[in-house]
Amino acid sequence: MDYASFFDKVAIAYKRKRQEEHLYRIWQCARTSIGCQAGNAPLYEGKVLVDQLLHLRQITKELDEQIAALCSGFEEYPCLLSIPGIGPAIAATILGALGNPYRFATAKQVIKLAGLDLSASRSGRPALKATPVISKRGNPELRYALCQAALVAGSRNTFFRYWFASKLQGRERERGITGILRVKLAAKLLVIAWTVMKKKEMFAYERVNNC
Repeated sequence: MDYASFFDKVAIAYKRKRQEEHLYRIWQCARTSIGCQAGNAPLYEGKVLVDQLLHLRQITKELDEQIAALCSGFEEYPCLLSIPGIGPAIAATILGALGNPYRFATAKQVIKLAGLDLSASRSGRPALKATPVISKRGNPELRYALCQAALVAGSRNTFFRYWFASKLQGRERERGITGILRVKLAAKLLVIAWTVMKKKEMFAYERVNNC
């Protein structure tokens, strides 16, 4: 090793050592220069946040009870609760959005109400390569509630899990196919809900294909 390269390495090591010492001094100063002693303030803030959370939970519980009491006055409410994936909150949302089920003449009208109707988004692409997307022109709360119902029914209910798997079979590599099928299941659940509301009957698996 020549003397020039040796002294270059020594200079680099010395420079790195000085940089490390400088950063360490900055870190030490920052520990005492930023912030101040808060005393009991963090504990008080935590107590306020916990009280707010408990208050919100109580309000939510009372609101759910009021909604359940109101919905129990409708004959269609227990019919909606009999559908897999639909609980009290989603049933109330459907009931409030549809209202009188007889004001819809076809299932397509009901699906459009929620904005769950699929249409191909081409954007200059050939029709065969167009990806179906939902219109999102309907009731957003209803659409969100039904998508949640489809998520639950498609993963926890044996019948709808099989339905989802059968529709997915052979199409696993299609782009966005899982989301498309979930939207279709959400639309199917809405049509089922509309049907049981009209007939005032409980959900029955053997009638699913007719919805």
